[in-house]
Amino acid sequence: MHRVELAERPHWRDHAKEVGFSFADMHGEPYWDETSVYAFSLDQIENDIEDPATALHGMCREAVDHILSSEELLEKLAIPEAHRDLIANSWKQGDPEIYGRFDLAYDGQGPAKLLEYNADTPTSLYESAAFQWQWLEDQLEAGNLPEGADQFNGIHEALVARFADVFETDSDLHFTAVAGNPEDYGTVEAMGWAAREAGLGAHYCDLDKIALSDDGQFLDDEDRRIAVLFKLYPWEDLLRDDYADHIEGSGCLFLEPAWKALLSNKGLLPVLWEMFEDHPNLLPAFFEQDVGEAMAGRGSVTGRAADAFDRARAGLARAHVRKPILSREGASVEIVKSGQIIESASNTEYAEHPRILQAYAPLPQFDGMRPVVGAWIIGQTCAGICLREDRSRITQDLSRFKPHYIAPYSG
Repeated sequence: MHRVELAERPHWRDHAKEVGFSFADMHGEPYWDETSVYAFSLDQIENDIEDPATALHGMCREAVDHILSSEELLEKLAIPEAHRDLIANSWKQGDPEIYGRFDLAYDGQGPAKLLEYNADTPTSLYESAAFQWQWLEDQLEAGNLPEGADQFNGIHEALVARFADVFETDSDLHFTAVAGNPEDYGTVEAMGWAAREAGLGAHYCDLDKIALSDDGQFLDDEDRRIAVLFKLYPWEDLLRDDYADHIEGSGCLFLEPAWKALLSNKGLLPVLWEMFEDHPNLLPAFFEQDVGEAMAGRGSVTGRAADAFDRARAGLARAHVRKPILSREGASVEIVKSGQIIESASNTEYAEHPRILQAYAPLPQFDGMRPVVGAWIIGQTCAGICLREDRSRITQDLSRFKPHYIAPYSG
């Protein structure tokens, strides 16, 4: 894995406008940035990212069963008691999953380390699946990449196959997001595009225009019944909305399913560590409510986390990350080294939520930039990656998207 300076395509901004990639720049700053890119070997992609990400997803599915069997864990994950049956039923019924994205710390050498799982509403889908691939084709044609260079990117094709596998041809699906957010709309459109290629009907409706019929069904802005709804709106918010009381009786299948609320919660990380301690792709992680007093030297750990905490304590004392169980784009995250905060997110929107402590795995540095690898899971398999980089240790909403390629084998 290395970072490569590369000439931009001369007309990429025109192409971005043509295809509706309107958030290539955000808030006056570049978001898509192809002035440098990341190169990987095929071995790094297959053995260090693709296979581990697929395995991690399988472990997460095991964690769903484990969490649902424990009222204590549901409480720690702040799952509203009124909707725990909704989540449990969606799992028991086998409500289908479509996609998710692991964020991994990876330096090209050691095992990739799981930082978090965006299992419910990951964005950056369009640029990962389509614009990144177009970049590869253009740069190959221009002779700016080695002949035979490839990309780990079967995301769109996997989405098409997933929709075709889950739904019968000509099924009608609805897609929704909060109005006025180009990035969210880009992700929803990328999903709708895949559904249409799979032979399905795909209808978009702004989230605030969805209504409830007298008999409890969800309706779109043309009063059509919504039977299947892909919503780019997180379950942690949805479960606290008034509409949540109507979900179970609506007969509407939600994508992602309600059980994903357990995996998109950073409380998943201590659960995984409890279940799979010392797994090479995991970092020690604990609920702060269990170990916070012990970390501060004011008490001891009791209960199920005590032995594992003793084994991880020295590493956590050297450096750890405090993360709210519910947060997005690095908001309210703090990095602590030897008892001192060395970096904290400027966005503190989620500061009031309970936190976890996770051992610190620094992102690697290339030319002063720190990339995080996003591994896309479609269905239950890793189908591609994306990278975002920042000078900050914490990847945030304006961190830049960087394309990647797989260097051809040189013998």
